[in-house]
Amino acid sequence: MSEFAEARRQMVAGQIRVHDVTDKRVQDAMFEIERESFVPRAQHPHAYADLQIDGGEGRTLLRPRDFAKLVQAAGVRTGDVVLDIACGRGYSTAVLARLADTVVGLEDSEAAVEKATERLAAAGADNAVVVHGELKAGMQGQGPFNVIFVGGAVDAVPQAWFDQLADGGRLAVFVRDDAVGRAMVYTRAGDRIGERAVFDGAPALLPGFEPEAGFVF
Repeated sequence: MSEFAEARRQMVAGQIRVHDVTDKRVQDAMFEIERESFVPRAQHPHAYADLQIDGGEGRTLLRPRDFAKLVQAAGVRTGDVVLDIACGRGYSTAVLARLADTVVGLEDSEAAVEKATERLAAAGADNAVVVHGELKAGMQGQGPFNVIFVGGAVDAVPQAWFDQLADGGRLAVFVRDDAVGRAMVYTRAGDRIGERAVFDGAPALLPGFEPEAGFVF
């Protein structure tokens, strides 16, 4: 077993299973996908560490524990069509592609789209594609999506994301209020959106999703 493969095994055993990620499909997908292939070379030694790491192009990879728990909470099913917002170089897209029928990654940087496309091809994720667009707008005119997954924290969830959920669809995202963050899953039922807090976590806010500055007197 290679050094990275052993690190993946230890990640799944020591960071994923022990934090109540019981879905074997999620565990297997995170063991199969080479996380080091989706981060800058300088970050390879940290690829499987229990921390957020620089994913390049202004993105931060979620802690493996946070990522796995949020994916499990989203309840991704075999036939689902998934929108992966702020996918960076495509790690989350590759994992989700192991679980769903089709995954569309969304990035606002052409450089990220190009790098993610290359890495997904190398990983054999032929049911995934990454496109360029404004993150807050989602994929207007496309969908609806069974799952929308967001690779970072936001101060507030854009209405456009809710609008693109299919009936029964789930939106999984971290929402931060100052230093406090929670993993949230929003579910569409007809015209209504239900919500539930799943666990606490404080990943980095996505650029452009910071709270608006208030007035100072």
